[in-house]
Amino acid sequence: MAEVVALVDYGAGNLHSVENALRVAGAEGVKLTSDPAVVRAADRVVLPGVGSFKACAEGLRGVAGMIEAIEERVFVGGAPFLGICVGMQLLATRGVEHGVTPGLGWIAGEVLKIERTDPAIKIPHMGWNDVAPMPHRDGASLIEPGEAYFLHSYHFAPEDGHAIAAMTDHGGGLVAAVAKDNVVGVQFHPEKSQSYGLALLERFLEWRP
Repeated sequence: MAEVVALVDYGAGNLHSVENALRVAGAEGVKLTSDPAVVRAADRVVLPGVGSFKACAEGLRGVAGMIEAIEERVFVGGAPFLGICVGMQLLATRGVEHGVTPGLGWIAGEVLKIERTDPAIKIPHMGWNDVAPMPHRDGASLIEPGEAYFLHSYHFAPEDGHAIAAMTDHGGGLVAAVAKDNVVGVQFHPEKSQSYGLALLERFLEWRP
């Protein structure tokens, strides 16, 4: 029987692009869902996110029982979890976009505005950029060197450097991926990153943390 991959629908994200990419990567049981019961029964959980940290956090909290279902499935059930873009940023303690907003607090740290250190550096960080994995970290088997597509004006700054699974450079180092146990998050968009992104999704679908 095909594994069920719960793609969480909370009104934030280019969901169908992620859904299509997961299917191309080999997922047969993708369920785009806003039903906590489906998440509780899933084998894997994917949390996308596009827009502001505040809007995404409020949208996720607005789905009754969803956060509790995700945390039960991930932390009690041990299901592999993938956060994409703002879905990764929501793992933080808090974000400061449009005011301070609490995150999920799974990985201690803040989501802060990218600071312009060079007039030539454009914000948002948009387009293709290198992904440089941090070896011997949680989730390192998922993140390989390559180029991925980014689109963000805020970045995740974890308190513990060991939570950083990969970095990229945009006028200075920015976190490209975080990981802790069975949880991984990527700042870039696998669904827009062509062969590199599809390969990452394939590895996630086979990941046994």
